Amino acid sequence: MIYSFKGHIPVVHASSFVHPLAAVTGNVIIGENCYIGPGAAIRGDWGEIILENGVNVQENCTVHMFPGKSIVLQQGAHVGHGAIIHGANLGRNTMVGMNSVIMDGAVIADECIVGAMAFVKAESVFAPRQLIVGNPAKAIKEVSSQMLAWKTAGTKLYQSLPKDCIETLREVSPLREIPEDRPQQEDFYKTLSELKKEKN
Repeated sequence: MIYSFKGHIPVVHASSFVHPLAAVTGNVIIGENCYIGPGAAIRGDWGEIILENGVNVQENCTVHMFPGKSIVLQQGAHVGHGAIIHGANLGRNTMVGMNSVIMDGAVIADECIVGAMAFVKAESVFAPRQLIVGNPAKAIKEVSSQMLAWKTAGTKLYQSLPKDCIETLREVSPLREIPEDRPQQEDFYKTLSELKKEKN
């Protein structure tokens, strides 16, 4: 659902997909080829939220901030299931792992990877290409080229997902039997390998 708030109407590029069970409110700008999953809440009531091109915010994530703050999720940022971004900025091609919490004023620089369930304290600043884990989160090493290629390939899958959702996602009633001509599931692992090869 898309909601206006105090005259602010979210801007969503036509190539992006916001699931009907997500909530996007107020002063929010969503760029090209972005995916917003069901249960996600992107709440621009107290400040501006910008999602640059190719960002994905997956199921049950929250993006919000304290009053008067603005935040940017830069191009290709990847926010895993259940993560919370509260008043923090994400650099280009970063990944935030599932159920992580990134607090106010934190800066995660370009090409960082934040591990699942990490807690990044307010005002923390991390240099580019750091692997960030733990509670409180700390950088433990540099992100390798292999890790970055894996992350980038996974994000490319999410950048192609909006088009698939726009073209094929429909609310339906369930079938009661398995049809003989049931479509085969795509091999996403194969697709991921192909994308990694393209990146290299």
